[in-house]
Amino acid sequence: MDLLPEPFRSIIAFIVVLGVLVFIHELGHYLAARWRGVHVEVFSIGFGRPLRQWTDRRGCEWRISWLPLGGFVKLHGQEGPEDATPEQRARWRAGETFHDKSVGDRAIVVAAGPIANFLLAIVMFAGLYMTVGQPQPNATIGTVVENSAAARAGLLPGDRILSLDGMPVSRFEQIQAHIQPRAGQEVEIRIRRDGQEQALRATPDSRSASEATVGVLGISGGATEFRRMNPFSALAAGAAQTWDVTVQTLAGLWQMIAGQRGTEELGGPLRIAQISGQVAQLGVASLVSFMAILSVNLALINLFPIPVLDGGHLLFYAAEAVRGRPLPPRAIEYGFRAGFALLIALFIFATFNDLSSLGVVRWVSGLAG
Repeated sequence: MDLLPEPFRSIIAFIVVLGVLVFIHELGHYLAARWRGVHVEVFSIGFGRPLRQWTDRRGCEWRISWLPLGGFVKLHGQEGPEDATPEQRARWRAGETFHDKSVGDRAIVVAAGPIANFLLAIVMFAGLYMTVGQPQPNATIGTVVENSAAARAGLLPGDRILSLDGMPVSRFEQIQAHIQPRAGQEVEIRIRRDGQEQALRATPDSRSASEATVGVLGISGGATEFRRMNPFSALAAGAAQTWDVTVQTLAGLWQMIAGQRGTEELGGPLRIAQISGQVAQLGVASLVSFMAILSVNLALINLFPIPVLDGGHLLFYAAEAVRGRPLPPRAIEYGFRAGFALLIALFIFATFNDLSSLGVVRWVSGLAG
């Protein structure tokens, strides 16, 4: 990868990263459909015209399409009797259509995609912990910036931070998460220095980050240590790390909604491609870790209760389970229209952020005077 120019490295890394994540997501839907007795007509990685396709002995058409921005699984009878033509209904296999299955079976098939992404993240983290090793919790200060909030509070290199405002911390990521939304607010910091515990108070400095203001202490962490784990411990640690990434992602999203964090962090395909190329240059372990985090994000996005996404389908199935019958077709149609419009708006917003981070928006603004 180091021998390739930056654009090509990013494109190749992006295709590999997104291709693996999408394949596992759709494989979850596929396997769950097979388990619940639903015939799968098409399994596609990518959209648009197929570059390669073949049909297996069960009649499922497998495709690799030219636009690698997602994928889909076409379930037999997914459209339902009211939306199917007489010719389509005539070709249905008895007992193998999606719409004929119970609401529980349909929910299992839909939820299996995000679940597969969570499982992939667990396996990837576990693989890293067995080979490279698990980063050991480290909240020890490596350096203190001169004249910073940390320096004024009396923090020194080698101090081990034990808690912030009474909340125990064991990793530098927790320190950052606690300090960033508290610019100008006094924070109690309990440390261990030379075997003795003591409490200090610091007021994080304010730093502008695009549209938001974040708090900074002015410290950096020490060297990270790694410890290899056996398979069982690695799986348990991988599950814990996946949960931690999930909680941090949801917390970050809530901070954006509450205005405590800038929305410029939301990125789309261009940002993913850029970061994929940069991470791939750092090595396989870094790329696998990035893919695991991205897999969690993909699972969470698909579980959002937005019609068109898996979470929207699950919301409709929950309503059907409560009512004892499906929602009216018109309500479902309006829901899908609203969900599609929301996704388009989010895609445009994320793409604008991507172009801004790449300097394209600033360049175009300069051309326009």
